[in-house]
Amino acid sequence: MSKKMWGGRFTQKTDEKVDDFNASIDFDKRLYRQDIAGSKAHAIMLHAKGILTEDEKNAIISGLDKIIVDIESGKFEFKNELEDIHMNIESVLTDSIGAAGKKLHTARSRNDQVAVDIRLFMLDEISDIAKLLEELLHTLLVTAEDNIEVVMPGYTHLQRAQPIRFSHHILAYFEMFKRDHARLSDCASRMNALPLGSGALAGTTFDIDRELVAKALGFASVTNNSLDSVSDRDFAIEFLSAASIIMMHLSRFCEEIIIWNSAEFSFIEISDSYTTGSSIMPQKKNPDVAELIRGKTGRVYGSLVSLLTTMKSLPLAYNKDMQEDKEPIFDAVDTVKDCVELFTGMIKEIKLNAPRMEEAAFGSFTTATDLADYLVTKDVPFREAHEITGKVVRFCIDNGYDLRSLPLEDYQKFSDKIDSEVYIKTSLTNSVEGKRSYGGTCKSEVERQIGIAFESLKNINA
Repeated sequence: MSKKMWGGRFTQKTDEKVDDFNASIDFDKRLYRQDIAGSKAHAIMLHAKGILTEDEKNAIISGLDKIIVDIESGKFEFKNELEDIHMNIESVLTDSIGAAGKKLHTARSRNDQVAVDIRLFMLDEISDIAKLLEELLHTLLVTAEDNIEVVMPGYTHLQRAQPIRFSHHILAYFEMFKRDHARLSDCASRMNALPLGSGALAGTTFDIDRELVAKALGFASVTNNSLDSVSDRDFAIEFLSAASIIMMHLSRFCEEIIIWNSAEFSFIEISDSYTTGSSIMPQKKNPDVAELIRGKTGRVYGSLVSLLTTMKSLPLAYNKDMQEDKEPIFDAVDTVKDCVELFTGMIKEIKLNAPRMEEAAFGSFTTATDLADYLVTKDVPFREAHEITGKVVRFCIDNGYDLRSLPLEDYQKFSDKIDSEVYIKTSLTNSVEGKRSYGGTCKSEVERQIGIAFESLKNINA
């Protein structure tokens, strides 16, 4: 006869390879704290409903507390043949306290047990990731505020387009990461419901109090449908989607940092603390942290696609396929936390080459749009002004001028509306300060954006 905890109807021993293949304890042991918290709350509820005596409840809670100590001190022996974290803990508990341990699983299933464990784990981890994002958001604002006078080229198609403030560029990422933070909060709000009490799929015949358990574990509500409670992982998929977007934003920023740090750009220098050297070329200083964050983005995307694929054809309710949910979740959580923390540290120590950035900001005729806008103020229709400006740029390229050095008489060959004011209108300062529309790159607008951003951070932490 099988010695499995579920082995009553089995007469043959499970093949050892099946034990290994079936077991999840190698990775789901990470859920021990959540599993024990759920079990303690369940025991308290069973006692409240008269299913456990006071002594049985106390023995269970004391036994679970000891198991936590043993796990964290390395004394606890996890066994593959017990399959998962739930049965490993229950088995040791029963060996320790006797019959009371066998009563703990009354009115629950591993199906709703693992569902509550994962939700508890993810709610904790989302809170930690949110705090790391808040530190990143604050770092970006301080960086923007400290460098508000620095001007750089803005790009489209990775071609110099128009001059902007470096702070304005940084604030663009602030907005992205702020939305990431909001997505995590939104995701957590839907995750914050207790599935325990759903049983294997149909609920339970016992008179239980799910609201009591929800309150004990800090859940905002209980799930409404027992089938849904145990058979979906959309809350995990939603988290992985939010995590993938965070990584996408980090990757984009890392790409720019790598480009800016190159000798060809020389806009910034990454600190030695966040770079590495070459095993053969002694002069090298490689942006490995930024490159690894960029690379690990694909890893998180893979976790999302993995879980989507696992869930895509599963009939209700629980299926063993769903055991494959944990490793993608764990890996994505660890990857995002490491990447956000390291990226924040890297940003804090970056040094700007402001003169080089400003020099590049005027290159490649980045104030040409200002010339076109100037002509519009002289009653030239924009499409005509655009064509005139294009011809001026072509003339400058062919004759070795830029918009600062082109003689006025040459300007006037293209339009008699142009006068000496053109040099002011196409200057770097005028170009940046002229962008006064809401959300633009002039100093007063950037300062307003920074002020609003700091207030939004206060509200996040309120």
